Amino acid sequence: MANGRGRDGRGEPNFDVPEGRGAGRGGADLRLSRDDRPGGGVASRVRDGEDKGSRRAKPAAKSGARRSGGKKARRRSLLGRLVYAGWVLGLWAVVGIAGLIAYHASQLPPIDQLAVPKRPPNIAILASDGSLLANRGETGGRVVGIKELPTYLPRAFVAIEDRRFYSHFGVDPVGILRAIGQNLTRRGVAQGGSTLTQQLAKNLFLTPERSASRKIQEAILALWLEHKYTKDELLELYLNRVYFGAGAYGVEAAAQRYFGKPAKNVSVAEAAMLGGLVQAPSRLAPNRNLPAAQARAAQVVAAMQELGFITAQDAKVALAQPARPASSRGGGSANYVADLVMDVLDDFVGTIEGDIVVQTTIDTTLQATAEKALVDELNAKGGRYNVGQGALVSMRPDGAIRALIGGRDYAQSQFNRATMAKRQPGSSFKPFVYLAAVERGATPDTVKEDAPIKIGNWQPENYSHQYEGPVTLRTALALSLNTVAVRLGQEVGAKAVVQTAQRLGITSPLQANGSIALGTSEVTPLEMVGAYGAFANGGTGVIPYVVAGVKGVDGKVLYKRGEGGLGRVIDPNAVGMMNAMMHETFVIGTAKKGDIPGWDLAGKTGTSQDFRDAWFIGYSGSLVTGIWLGNDDGEPTKKASGGNLPVEIWKTYMSVALKGQTPVPLPGLNRWRKAPETTASVASAPNPGNILGQIFGEPPAPAPAPRATAARRPAARDADDRNFIEKLFGLGD
Repeated sequence: MANGRGRDGRGEPNFDVPEGRGAGRGGADLRLSRDDRPGGGVASRVRDGEDKGSRRAKPAAKSGARRSGGKKARRRSLLGRLVYAGWVLGLWAVVGIAGLIAYHASQLPPIDQLAVPKRPPNIAILASDGSLLANRGETGGRVVGIKELPTYLPRAFVAIEDRRFYSHFGVDPVGILRAIGQNLTRRGVAQGGSTLTQQLAKNLFLTPERSASRKIQEAILALWLEHKYTKDELLELYLNRVYFGAGAYGVEAAAQRYFGKPAKNVSVAEAAMLGGLVQAPSRLAPNRNLPAAQARAAQVVAAMQELGFITAQDAKVALAQPARPASSRGGGSANYVADLVMDVLDDFVGTIEGDIVVQTTIDTTLQATAEKALVDELNAKGGRYNVGQGALVSMRPDGAIRALIGGRDYAQSQFNRATMAKRQPGSSFKPFVYLAAVERGATPDTVKEDAPIKIGNWQPENYSHQYEGPVTLRTALALSLNTVAVRLGQEVGAKAVVQTAQRLGITSPLQANGSIALGTSEVTPLEMVGAYGAFANGGTGVIPYVVAGVKGVDGKVLYKRGEGGLGRVIDPNAVGMMNAMMHETFVIGTAKKGDIPGWDLAGKTGTSQDFRDAWFIGYSGSLVTGIWLGNDDGEPTKKASGGNLPVEIWKTYMSVALKGQTPVPLPGLNRWRKAPETTASVASAPNPGNILGQIFGEPPAPAPAPRATAARRPAARDADDRNFIEKLFGLGD
């Protein structure tokens, strides 16, 4: 190892160079000379001074020029480097933006698969005269074509939302820069840079999320929309999709919701308010913040005038007479009708694919009259009688509903009491008991005993706790004597009473027990009015209906109501007897103050236990109307009975509804009507009841029983009536 060889005889390399020698043992010098370095001998010679003389001999001017040229070169090099760097950065920015766009575009469906989604269908619900009652569906209004609208309406949106709409390609760089500039010079966000096309893209395809990602996708979709549709087509799509608040999507829905008119009829001021509303539908809704809505509309008017969309005179009028929302009476009772339509519509048309128009049987005049009669009465006397709610149903004898009020105020409660509230009908159920008896041989002149009766542990009483003794059925029904109704129910059987009511159209479950005769099983107002329709039309069973027909917006008939009903459910002779007995309710009975001169009327009042429900259902030969009053929680009223508030509402409404019509006779009434001379004989009879006969026109005592005296008549139930005679001898129901 001392000699540098290993055991195998091979030598180890040695890079040591002896001092002062140029090679190792092998004679190889591995060090670099000056000539071997970059620059070679030139560099060494310069350093060694070989060319010093030649450098000193160069003129000074040339030396200065060389130094000046070097500075310019260096300057050009710096500028070039900056330009180059900027170009490179710009290129990478373009690549980055393109990649970003490509990434977000990849999150969207392929362009060739994009399609504008269908707008949710609208159901326009019309009255019998073709006027709009309500819109139903997710949008709240039908689709309108841009050609249907006044020119200033779409221009209002262009003026305030996207004044360069007709010149940009979907994204407006100028508008974005302008918005940025205005936002920088104001506190908060003054303007947005989205075009109408971008807003449409957002409404059609994207969620309301606010993010850079969504804005990029919005721009991409806007470019696609601009490529696929014309400007007018885009504007039409926008006007039918944009949200205006209060559940209204589209300009038609908004015009109906806020101004109670179709979009084609809005004024310049109203168009400006609609145009300004889309910026903040909740904050600017005119029915919630009218000053803010009007201030925004003034801005729209100014923008429209500036762009030449309206004249100076138009602007002056619009600013002088700003738009105001239309008032909705009583919370909009037509909405109760609309709810009923939607409940039954599936039975007629099934799945709804596009906009449809539903023609109803509702008479707008009668609907408004009914609403006013009910609301006014409750406002005037509801507090005194502790009555909080009410319902009204009015229909033709064939079942066509002409007016329907489901409550005092739809805005406060959407529960439809006319169709859904099941309440005890009280004595208004008694006609079914009497009909069952008539069908088994009884007549209006059949005499029954009004006296105490006991069935097991149950002992029903008259309201007055007094009894008439022997009375005819027509008198017993007119005076609403409970014991006579219970006796009849016992004679015919509770099952027969239930079957009779069901045959006439009562569909709610009925309990076949003794108390059924007094109306203890719960029913709805719509059922009761429908059942009474058979008395008004001569014996044909009625199926109440509100939908007369359904069409598509293209006019195609999807449904048309034909002849229908339950067929004959009452014998004509029995109908005449029932009408004669219920007619006496208006002559001597509990609905006497509801009489309308010139008309043959019939009906029955009803009051449930503890005065929880007050009913009156009355009819002419052309119209059947029922009223229910009470409290939703079943709290007792303060002696509100069928003979007071319901009769008053009924008369107020029916007086208008029947005005100008030719009186229609009640079927079979004349055959069984009590003869006038009978009333005269009672008036001349020398007995204590003579004065009552003169006042109330009551019938004479049926032989062989004498009529009851005044002391035995029911006490008054109408706590509101101030007439002394009625207070003394008032008639219960």
